[in-house]
Amino acid sequence: MWNEEEGMRGRKCWHRVSDRAMRSEAHFWATMNYVHHNAVKHGYVEQWAEWPWSSALEFLRETGREDALKLWKEFPIGDYGLGWDD
Repeated sequence: MWNEEEGMRGRKCWHRVSDRAMRSEAHFWATMNYVHHNAVKHGYVEQWAEWPWSSALEFLRETGREDALKLWKEFPIGDYGLGWDD
């Protein structure tokens, strides 16, 4: 419908997108880790805090590096999404 409103044909936006609510505290923290780590994963920066468009620096400031590291270890992104829909 949005494409039609703008006179566009075919799939122009929202391709392969989904929306979901946070299902648990573990889901929330794994998502935070995933989002903050994304620029590192893609090689744009070496550390979270180096990406200027991220909330990571504020997160680290508010949470503290020690607690952020605990959250990183407790809610790793290696299995991000695995089992959420079981």
